Amino acid sequence: MFFENRLAQLAARLRNTQPAPLRVSLWDGRNLDFGPDPKVTIVVPQKSALRCFLPPDLMKLGEAYVEGRIRVEGSLRDIFEACARFVHAGAQPDRIQRLLRAVNHTPKGDRRAIQYHYDVSNEFYRLFLDRNMVYSCAYYRSDDDTLEQAQEQKLDHILTKLRVQPGHRLLDIGCGWGALIIRAAAKYGCLATGITLSRNQYDLAREHIRAEGLEGRCEVRLQDYRDVPETGAYDRIASVGMFEHVGLKHLGAYFRKMDALLAEGGVVLNHGITSAHTDSRIVGMGVGQFIDKYVFPDGELPHISLVLREMSEAGLEVADVESLRRHYARTCEHWVENIENSRAEAVRIAGEKRYRIWSIYLAGCAFGFARNWMNIYQVLAVKARGKSSLPLTRDWIYPPARELQQLA
Repeated sequence: MFFENRLAQLAARLRNTQPAPLRVSLWDGRNLDFGPDPKVTIVVPQKSALRCFLPPDLMKLGEAYVEGRIRVEGSLRDIFEACARFVHAGAQPDRIQRLLRAVNHTPKGDRRAIQYHYDVSNEFYRLFLDRNMVYSCAYYRSDDDTLEQAQEQKLDHILTKLRVQPGHRLLDIGCGWGALIIRAAAKYGCLATGITLSRNQYDLAREHIRAEGLEGRCEVRLQDYRDVPETGAYDRIASVGMFEHVGLKHLGAYFRKMDALLAEGGVVLNHGITSAHTDSRIVGMGVGQFIDKYVFPDGELPHISLVLREMSEAGLEVADVESLRRHYARTCEHWVENIENSRAEAVRIAGEKRYRIWSIYLAGCAFGFARNWMNIYQVLAVKARGKSSLPLTRDWIYPPARELQQLA
C-alpha cells in the first residue's frame, strides 16, 4: 500500500495546488485525478508499475510506456504536456536538476549510434517527413505554410545564406537522404557532395540523385567527416543536424576539420540543436536520459556560447547567428500529427515499441522547443584571414521589408 498511498497523497496535493489534466486508472478500478477534466489517462494494469510514478520523472514514465508496463490514452500532444506538468509539480527539487555528461566519441561508436537512429527503415521515416525526407528543422514564412513548403524554404534559406554559386564545390556533412545536395546541384548549379554514416540514407540518396539525373554534379559517400580527404577543396560547407552526434569534447576537432576542408574565403553553415543551459547540461526531468537510451545514443548538446567559442578558436569568423527554436516546435508538431495519423502503418513497419518511442519523442520535442528546454541555431562563418567574402549587410539573406509584405 505504500506506493498507492503516496500516489493518492500526491494526486490530492496537486489537484489543490498545481493541477495537471491527468488521470491514473489503477488495476482495481480506482481512479486518481491530478486535476479537473483530465485529457489523458494512464492505465496501470498491475501494482508493480506504480514505481514509475514515485518520485516522478519523464524517463521512468517514458520507459514504462515504451516497455508496455503502462498504457496511455489521449492525443500525443496532450499526453506529453500532462505528464510534463505532473512531473514538474510532483518531482523533488534534486530530481529536476540536469546532468552533465562525458561521452567518449569514436568513429566506431559514432557509426553504431548513427545506424541505430537512422537505419530503422526509410519507409518508417517517410510516414512523418516531407516528400524530400528532410529530417531537420523547417523554415516557416507564415502560419499557413505546409511542411513541404517549409522544408524547401529551409533548404533555400541555407543555400542562400551560404551564397552558393554555379561551379562552387559544396560539402554537406551529415547529408541525410540527400535533399540539400540535390537542391544545391539542381537549382544553384554547384558540385555537391554529401556524406553520411547511415547505409539506408546512402542507398536512398543515390537513388534520388540518379532519378534527378544529377550523377555528374552530385554524389553521396558513406564516410565519417574525419575521413574526408580534400583539404582546402570546398567553397561551401553545410552541416545540418549533425553536430549533436559529435560530442562536446570533439567540437573543436570538428570545426577545425571544417576549416581545413574550406578553400580560402569559403563559407560554412552549422545548423544544430543546442542546450538551453550555458554549461551544456542535458535536458532535465529525465528527458535527456530517455533520449540517450531510446533515441539518440551518445548525443550531446552544446550551448550556443560553446559553439561560437569553438568555431572561433578553429579559425572560423562567425558572421551570422539565427535561432530557429519556434520553427522547430512547429516542425515537430507537423511530424507528430503525421506519425499519429499513420500509427497502424508505423507499427506494421517498425513494431509497436518503436512507434511508442518515436511518437512520444517527437511530442516531447515539440513541447520542449516551444518552451525553450533546448534551442536550435544556424551559425554562418567564414574562413577569413582579414578579408571576408560576404557582403557588408545581410540583404542577401533577408528580403527587404517591401518584399516581405508582398510575401505575406
